[in-house]
Amino acid sequence: MITVCDLKHAIFSHIEVLLQAYPLSERDTINVPLAQSLQHVLARPIYATLDIPRQDISAMDGFAFIMPSFGASPQTLTIIGESCAGQPFNQAITEGQGVRIFTGAVVPSACNTVIMQEQTNFSDLYNTLDKSKPYDITLQKAVIPGAHIRRQGEEVKQGELVLAVGKRINPGDISLCASLGLATLSVFKPLTVGVLATGDELIDIGLRLQNDAQIYNSNTPTLGALLQDLPVNVVDYGIIPDNLNQTRHTVAKAIQTCDVLISSAGVSVGDYDFLTDVIAELGTIHHYKVAMKPGKPFLFGEFNVTSKDISKPNVLYFGLPGNPLSTLVCCLQFVKPALWRLAGVSAADLPIQLTLEAVTTTPIKKSPGRQEFQRAYFSQNDQGTYSVQPLSSQDSHRVKQLTRANCFIVLPLEQGNIAAGEWVKIEPFSWVLG
Repeated sequence: MITVCDLKHAIFSHIEVLLQAYPLSERDTINVPLAQSLQHVLARPIYATLDIPRQDISAMDGFAFIMPSFGASPQTLTIIGESCAGQPFNQAITEGQGVRIFTGAVVPSACNTVIMQEQTNFSDLYNTLDKSKPYDITLQKAVIPGAHIRRQGEEVKQGELVLAVGKRINPGDISLCASLGLATLSVFKPLTVGVLATGDELIDIGLRLQNDAQIYNSNTPTLGALLQDLPVNVVDYGIIPDNLNQTRHTVAKAIQTCDVLISSAGVSVGDYDFLTDVIAELGTIHHYKVAMKPGKPFLFGEFNVTSKDISKPNVLYFGLPGNPLSTLVCCLQFVKPALWRLAGVSAADLPIQLTLEAVTTTPIKKSPGRQEFQRAYFSQNDQGTYSVQPLSSQDSHRVKQLTRANCFIVLPLEQGNIAAGEWVKIEPFSWVLG
């Protein structure tokens, strides 16, 4: 069996080969409104169309004035007007004069410094001043030339590359693009991801169970939820019964239009697990079985869809085990990272799997030989230390415990039993981080 680390490396190596054969520069793109671009992948570089800030602006509420090149700063200023955000002061200013200025307002071109309002006697005078006429203020602190001014273009200069191809759009990117006045972004067309479930025992949610052997298909909705934050369009190919011909027909149909195919169940060694045979017949199995618990019967392969009627990049295939926990673990560890890279996200911008160290509150049973992902609940004390409580049972079919857990305890391949009070690594679930 391949290790978790080696399997991740192998999957990404195949994706890099795929991206070289079908480069991102040839990928279809779409334009999306800026407000709807979150988590899409940028397909065209963005260069600044203007300076940010567009003018010299004040970083403080205070007074802008001319600081002499030589000699001491003035002790008093005659304030002849105001510069407000959106309403600049455009009259001439001479030495000894100043304007009241507000945060974000344009600094008059003649002025070269700003003093904070709190460093003058303005507050003492406020109730006695007629601010519609010039008035004098006293400076109560030495002034530094250039103080409290954000210079034009100091953050972004016109023509500067601000976002590169492969950037996964986040709220900060949207803020930047909005500041540049961009209403739409060019992004890579979302991947088409086919999802299917197999097994005579499965029935769609919403239907009535007909006999004691039937169970609801929980894996397809779970996969849909896990993939919701990716730039993908999920196509549900339904439940495939344990029938070789129907399995072959559905897979052959799906790979004509999908970029990726994901299945749950049907890849084990049972007499009615036909997916492995179909994948070997229609494509290539790269890796089967991984040294992890849960999720051992995981299959990674691909299909080469080329004929006289169609030529497209190879379709990646992920065969997930049928037990709900195994499906979730394999999707988080292998499928989601792979889909982000295949969607065009640059290697430097791939999502990070947060790992923390925590003290286990109870002993943990573990046999060497497989890397384990045990469900657990972690918390943080007032000193900032994390503690983690493993859940009582780690059977991969137990769905209820998924709602109680907020992390996985990640136990290395050769790790044995762990005593209470020892440090372990945990991976918090992304949906509990807020």
